[in-house]
Parts: sequence; structure tokens; C-alpha cells
Amino acid sequence: MHWKLFDRLASMVIVLGGLSLIILISIMGYQVWGRYVLNDTPTWAESLALLLILLVSLPIAAIGLRENFHLGLDFLTELLPRRIQIALRVINTFVLLTFGLAMTWHSLSLVSGTWNRNIPLIGVPQGFKYLPLVFCGILIVLFMIERLAGMWSHGVLIGEDISDEGN
Repeated sequence: MHWKLFDRLASMVIVLGGLSLIILISIMGYQVWGRYVLNDTPTWAESLALLLILLVSLPIAAIGLRENFHLGLDFLTELLPRRIQIALRVINTFVLLTFGLAMTWHSLSLVSGTWNRNIPLIGVPQGFKYLPLVFCGILIVLFMIERLAGMWSHGVLIGEDISDEGN
């Protein structure tokens, strides 16, 4: 079960990641052009590229958890009885929810602790490096709440048997 609001949020994150990737590739191309053609390397390009890599990878990883295309080892779980598979799925969702909460909380302290220092060469607060971690943690929490709601609506959390659709 997917909520429409979260479908839109996921689409926006994918668009943001795609735009960041396009900008990242353009900046790296410009850096190579500057280094080898102009013989004048743009020093700011690497710092900005590192920020964009975080913007591309972290929120998209949260989308991967939502859509279940993130790295997983299901072949051992599939050998277990159905009730244990369901229990492990629920436990896994709670573990991911807890991870998302911890990621958000600790990343917020990184943002606040580094906000008053600037990243050299691009002049933005260092806290910007950790904002994608906060955003990713929030997304993980939201998507795991959505997953738990889907399990609840299919009866998983109250002991009923369910189909494998969407969970």
C-alpha cells in the first residue's frame, strides 16, 4: 500500500536527485575542461560536487527502501515458514524506523554543530553537508510508517495472514 502524498514526495525526491545528478555531471565536465583545456582548474567544483553526491545518493536510498529495490538478502528468509517471514518483515520495518529516527536526530546535531563554519571555496555553511542525512532520515521514518500502516491494513500487525503484495 502506498499513500498518494508519499508517491508525490518520492517523485519530487527522484526529480531532485536527477537534477542534482545533471548538475554534478556538468560541474565535473567543467572541471575537466578547466583543468585540461583552459589550464585553470576551478577549485570550487570539487566541494560543490561532494555536496551534490550527497543530495543524489542519500534521499534516493530512502526511496529504495520504500520501493524495496534496496539491497536485501531474501533468499534465506524465503526458506522460513510464512509466520516467521511476516514477523521478520515487521521487525525489519521497526528496525528501519528506529534507524531513520536515530539518523535524523544525530544528523540534526551535526547540522547545528557545523552551521557556523563555512565550506572553503564555496562559502556555504558546513551544515549543508549533513542536511541530506537529515532529509534521508525523515524520509525513512515516513516511508516505514507508511509500510507499517500498509501492514496494519492488511492485518499483519494483528495476526492475520496477508498476501505478498507491496510489503
